[in-house]
Amino acid sequence: MKLKKRQIALLIFLIIGTIYVAMTNDTKAPSAKTWKFSERIFGTVMNATYTHTEDLHDTIMTCLRGVDASLSMFNPKSTISRINRGETDTLDTYLAEILPMAHSVSEATDGAFDITVAPLVNAWGFGFKNGQLPTDAQVDSLRALVGYKGIAFGNGLIHKENPGTVIDLSAIAKGFGTDQVANLLMEHGVKDFMVEIGGEIVSRGNNPKGKAWHIGINRPVEDSTGTNNEIQEVIEVHNRAMATSGNYRNYYTTEDGRKVSHTIDPSTGRPVQHSLLSSTVLAPTCAMADAFATSFMVMGMEKAKEVVRSHPELQVYFIYTDSTGTYQTWQNIKSEEEP
Repeated sequence: MKLKKRQIALLIFLIIGTIYVAMTNDTKAPSAKTWKFSERIFGTVMNATYTHTEDLHDTIMTCLRGVDASLSMFNPKSTISRINRGETDTLDTYLAEILPMAHSVSEATDGAFDITVAPLVNAWGFGFKNGQLPTDAQVDSLRALVGYKGIAFGNGLIHKENPGTVIDLSAIAKGFGTDQVANLLMEHGVKDFMVEIGGEIVSRGNNPKGKAWHIGINRPVEDSTGTNNEIQEVIEVHNRAMATSGNYRNYYTTEDGRKVSHTIDPSTGRPVQHSLLSSTVLAPTCAMADAFATSFMVMGMEKAKEVVRSHPELQVYFIYTDSTGTYQTWQNIKSEEEP
């Protein structure tokens, strides 16, 4: 009888101990929840949605402020601003990473992507100033400052062949910043998230409903106010990066009715004139998607399709107008399940 009482007492002790340990473990391991927030950065809006056990808002914003301090032309203290003013030729970590990316896309697009095109963009009334349309002589003069091949970098240093050349990374910086946040989230063990900066997106895992992320592509309705958000197509963006570039919002119309697009062809120094209205690119990184989306808007449909066919890592959704002015699409996007 004494033995049974001891066995019962031991059993009760073990049960109580197990309950205590379970309660203690529950206290130490908070459950994951969905976090959402929006913040202004890079002159636009950043949106983040992720599932994790802790709020990473401050960590994410610290990361993005670091990118801004490196790459932003609108931040007079940024490294790129100081390089453009000739105050330094030393690259920081972010610049040493992004410049080879930009150069690679420039080479792949035969110079359609060019980080030195800013003086021409400004001359046509975009960027830092607005004014009268430039004359042919002014355009030709500015073209002497433009050309990605006039920039050399390596061993932590950068050299501009022409000191007057201005480096503008706007066409790749938002995508690059989105990649940095995505990498930070993955480093913290986050498996389900979507990060978007000014339309450039990286997603991983599933949305809060447990399904793949689906993103809408705007119909390219001419709207300089940016208030028309009619959707042309919804695509699955699962474990991929996505960027879209278009001419249907950032433009102006001259007194004689001429539409002037913000997309400037570095080879001519003038706004593009072709049928491609919107270029959406899916790629392994958002920086790559961002840069190629811009490049394709410079190149136009046929040249862009040639590049896509030679780069299997890219998937695209193009919206263009045919000879009758009707919207048409061309795309090679596959779902995640397709081979």
